[in-house]
Amino acid sequence: MVARVVTVAFDGVEARRVDVQVQLVGAAQPSFTIVGLPDKAVAESRERVRGAFAGIGLGLPPKRIIANLAPADLPKEGSHFDLAIGLVLMAALGVITPDALDGWAAIGELGLDGRIAPVGGALPAAVAASAMGLGLICPEANGPEAAWAGEVAILAPRSLIGLINHFKGSQVLRPPEPGPVRAGGAVPDLREVKGQESAKRSLEIAAAGGHNLLFVGPPGSGKSMLAQRLPGLLPPLTPAELLETSMVWSVAGLIERGALTRDRPFRSPHHSASMAALTGGGLKARPGEASLAHNGVLFLDELPEYSAQALDSLRAPLETGEIVVARANAHIRYPARFQLIAAMNPCRCGIGGGGRGACGKAPRCQRDYQNRISGPVFDRIDLTVETPPVTAADMALPPPAEGTAEAAARVAVARGLQAERARAAGLAPDQALNARASGETLERFAAPDAPGRALLMRAGEAGGLTARGWVRTLRLARTIADLEGASGVVRRHIAEALVHRRTPVGPGTGDALPWSGSGVATDSIAQVPP
Repeated sequence: MVARVVTVAFDGVEARRVDVQVQLVGAAQPSFTIVGLPDKAVAESRERVRGAFAGIGLGLPPKRIIANLAPADLPKEGSHFDLAIGLVLMAALGVITPDALDGWAAIGELGLDGRIAPVGGALPAAVAASAMGLGLICPEANGPEAAWAGEVAILAPRSLIGLINHFKGSQVLRPPEPGPVRAGGAVPDLREVKGQESAKRSLEIAAAGGHNLLFVGPPGSGKSMLAQRLPGLLPPLTPAELLETSMVWSVAGLIERGALTRDRPFRSPHHSASMAALTGGGLKARPGEASLAHNGVLFLDELPEYSAQALDSLRAPLETGEIVVARANAHIRYPARFQLIAAMNPCRCGIGGGGRGACGKAPRCQRDYQNRISGPVFDRIDLTVETPPVTAADMALPPPAEGTAEAAARVAVARGLQAERARAAGLAPDQALNARASGETLERFAAPDAPGRALLMRAGEAGGLTARGWVRTLRLARTIADLEGASGVVRRHIAEALVHRRTPVGPGTGDALPWSGSGVATDSIAQVPP
């Protein structure tokens, strides 16, 4: 006799169908074998199933038990296959009727006492079950999370006994309710930052257009304070973005009792993080910090202290919005459309080459420290902002008149203009932000006037502006125009974009540094008549 039930295997945030089949062979040496390319955790399912059965008073028959996970060429990883194997084995033993499992998929880890432990990925599993026209059986703790999938039947038992009683009609399991939408914590106010008016302006521009931003300044100048206040300027997640982000967090096992939040993710990994920690991978190819920051912010403090391999691994996702974890037998994709905010000191000593307490090794110390970040990574940063030391006079001033609420209101208006343009151009909502504009859309909405184009060409010739830098400067200028409420991009928008961008100087141009007081773009602007 062969009994069957459906479960899923996770390929990134996608849940792929797996059919679980169990066959009992009488005239053979008693054994319990799982086939179908299982990993170590799946292979150990036989012991957890055996223990769970013993915990509820069931014993395995003295037969050869073969559990097949099809398709056989799809890698199976994780402990969530336990419940499906246990259910189909109970159907084969006649504990429940085989047709009771018709129309259901199942995920869950079994304990030795028969309880069903929570697993990651309940939300994408429920979405996949709904697409297959099935309901989902999952652990009780995962029920509120799976219920967010919408019109899909959910059974969330606490133990195998409760599930058996439900199928036999002696107990009815109520469908779980979706978990709560959690309110985010208190957002730090921009009004708490004294001084750094230029950096605040840059932060507002970055928030309005979704641009990448780098703060450069000595310790204590407020770089981290500014970065931590960016989430307060950003609008809440849209329903579509909430589902995308929650799917990633579900696979990572970070959703507790089905509680979701519309606050945009803000991830701040330590600079000792490896490439796998940032982009995903490891033994089970879990999502990394870049994917957990999907639709939110990835803040990298002390940027040059990250390994070169880790930083360069972010080059592709900064362009494509996704990460591909390549393995010998599979390519796993995770979404990673994040906004990069970074901070660094001008040199290893922290002070830099100018002002009181300057580094005695300047400019060599600065150049060596900044060269730890590759040119292609610098080229993907839209705004580079100096944060000079905050003086005692700045600290003695009263709090600024404007804070997070006022800046967020301007950001919301600018993003509204971008959404209207996207709808008019027939673009998808996830392509509305200026930081993602390209091709015909960029030419149509961000083409500067004649003086602006002349300034951009002169800056490109003087500072070695790359093709990517040209495009990103236009995107940045379009955002500055949106904050101003202007319909077109003019020379002053291009000028401010070039000042903020500050393209690094390439080899062969002497000891000039990207942040030596006057950037390349600033010098280029000075050469052009008004």
